[in-house]
Amino acid sequence: MAEPLDLNQLRTFLAVHRAGSFTAAAHVLGVSQSTVTAQIRALETRLGRELFDRRARGVAPLPYADDLAAQVAPALDQLSGVADGGRTAGAEPVHLAGPAEFLGAIGMRLLAPLIAQGVQLRVTTGLTEPLLAELRAGRHDLVLATRRPTDRALVAEPFSDEEFVLVAAPAWAERLAGAELPAALAEVPAVAYDTELPIIRRYWRYVFNDRVPAPARLTTIPDLRGVRAAVAAGAGWSVLPEYLCQAELAGGALRLLHRPEEAPLNTAFLVHRPGGSANPHAALVRRRLLAARRGLLTPPPPGEY
Repeated sequence: MAEPLDLNQLRTFLAVHRAGSFTAAAHVLGVSQSTVTAQIRALETRLGRELFDRRARGVAPLPYADDLAAQVAPALDQLSGVADGGRTAGAEPVHLAGPAEFLGAIGMRLLAPLIAQGVQLRVTTGLTEPLLAELRAGRHDLVLATRRPTDRALVAEPFSDEEFVLVAAPAWAERLAGAELPAALAEVPAVAYDTELPIIRRYWRYVFNDRVPAPARLTTIPDLRGVRAAVAAGAGWSVLPEYLCQAELAGGALRLLHRPEEAPLNTAFLVHRPGGSANPHAALVRRRLLAARRGLLTPPPPGEY
């Protein structure tokens, strides 16, 4: 009869699998990193195979490790719940922060299965700079950032590329048909969420190699969903991430004003502190988001934004 697997080794394995690193798992378990390393090596020796791909920053589970985690997690979580008086292991809320429009349009759709599995999620929305400062201070577990942080104290993983498009309502598009862009847009109201016009300026520099023709007439909108609504209602033109207005473009509520040979892109990053969070559920959220990033910007059916 095969010798049963060591329960402590399995607990350590599951902590590493969820946390994504030996260091973070050690923090969760309250032991040294060397203890975690020794436990994982012993389990790998016992099983006769490697469980994790060791990387410069953390580890990635190999396919067998994913299968093993799926088998042992329910029983180990139940045992942990009994041991700590019924409290669910890792039941602390995961604090996720990022742009309101992205989290609302796509993030919640991706993370809904984890909520159904018992993960608690607390979402904060805002601009990248203040959110990264709050991440450094420990207020968040993960931040979706619209740029790579320059602070080496933070770990940033490429998350998705968003393409920008120049759009307006059909009435404006028809009036501008055949007009020379971008000069013709100086006579049409611009709509932006911020007076600095960061997205519009980026598009103008990249596509037209020029300055924005006129200041926006409608600004200080809470997020890009408000810009989308105002433009679709005929307020003027704007530049928006394509994922946010694909349904409107497909349905005719918005129209492209320009098709550059190469549209400007912005890379978003998933950012966390080195070693990750002490909450194992934060690792689940991180892995879920990163696993979905290849097909991330495929929009849901119209009406689900």
